[in-house]
Amino acid sequence: MIYQGDTVRLKCNFKSLNGQAIDPSNPTLTLYDDTQKQIKQITLDDTNKQDKGVYFYDYTVPDDKQEVIFEFRGEHNKNPVVVRDSIDIGFV
Repeated sequence: MIYQGDTVRLKCNFKSLNGQAIDPSNPTLTLYDDTQKQIKQITLDDTNKQDKGVYFYDYTVPDDKQEVIFEFRGEHNKNPVVVRDSIDIGFV
């Protein structure tokens, strides 16, 4: 994906193994650069919750980054739930 502008909405749908929407405990968002160096970690709360299991964060992409890897993480029934993806930043 290539985005124009400097703010993107990162969004995650947390689901159980059987596909049901879940609200994990301790949801976080961690951002990494293209070398997998951590840029930032954010604890998510109800202000970042859109619906059951749906969390988002509006992130302003630094001008010096070409790619950002993002990881939503939480816990459900004492098991980790992790979703990762990346965005490519380019001039369009």
